[in-house]
Amino acid sequence: MEENKDVTIYDLAEKLKLATSTISRALKDHPTISSKTIKKVKKMAEEMGYVPNTLAAGLRGNKTNTIGVLIPTVTQPFLSSLISGIEIAARKSGYNVIIMQSHDSYEEEVSMAKSLYSSRVSGIICSLGMKTVDTTHFQQFVNNNIPIVFVDRVPKDFNTFRVIIDNHAAAYKATVHLIEQGCKRIAHITAGSEFGNLYNERKRGYIDALTKYNLPVEKELIADLKTVTYNEALKASDKLLDLKNRPDGLFASGDIMAVSAIQSAKKRGIRVPEDLKVIGFNNDPISEIIDPNLSTITHPAAKMGQMSAEIILKSIKFPNKDEVKEITFLNTEVLVRESSKKI
Repeated sequence: MEENKDVTIYDLAEKLKLATSTISRALKDHPTISSKTIKKVKKMAEEMGYVPNTLAAGLRGNKTNTIGVLIPTVTQPFLSSLISGIEIAARKSGYNVIIMQSHDSYEEEVSMAKSLYSSRVSGIICSLGMKTVDTTHFQQFVNNNIPIVFVDRVPKDFNTFRVIIDNHAAAYKATVHLIEQGCKRIAHITAGSEFGNLYNERKRGYIDALTKYNLPVEKELIADLKTVTYNEALKASDKLLDLKNRPDGLFASGDIMAVSAIQSAKKRGIRVPEDLKVIGFNNDPISEIIDPNLSTITHPAAKMGQMSAEIILKSIKFPNKDEVKEITFLNTEVLVRESSKKI
């Protein structure tokens, strides 16, 4: 089967109706070329996925047998487990993995995506950064038939594979668990809507569970963090537990947020779980270290990584197979520990 042809300056010249010498000089910001032409050539080069010939000549026609992984950070337990799953599946098929971190920066994510494309990866797996709202920087992969899978933090409107859990259903189960333990006034710590669909869906699951069980949805019991950090979550927990009519249950969209609530409660002499029942999300290692051990929602990170890699590998093997880019929902479970048990 014929492999995809690399975009060359000849393709750019034909598209723009310019001489190849003009294209070459424009790409090098040559002073004899007008700024208007330089801008036009560079824009078209980016849209068509052009890579300078110094790199393309060495790689043209060759497979790199490398999968690019673009994630916010390697320090989060969920994402490190995700990477492990990707690497195991990739290496079984003779592929290497390049890992790049966006640090939740949109600008860095754009830059890292370009670097991965320039490295001629065979496919890319990405979990979006917190601040990413525009995903056009991934179009260069689609335009050149390089398979892409979004995992966990995924765009709503990008037509490619997604591997995610049902965040709404998972949050609903977590909230129902607290209700079943006797909680009547349940708080929720999450991230603001600007951080994407994942946290929005968890909040929606929390609200739907309260509504289903005829419990009030109170604005003062919902804390939207500006940054997803322990310190920000601790401030939010302090505020919630200082309410005159404080909550008797708390569902946090991440384990680090839930741990902050337990620490805040301890400072105030509020007993967990006797006075406050807490459940988190992700089953991070810290959930078993904190006292009392934290109830949480399992999040099959390694399995999600493995599945993402398998989709990439299948797409590389059958590049022209026309199939639906369906969303894959992976099951989650409530993992009950001491922090939420009815005493």
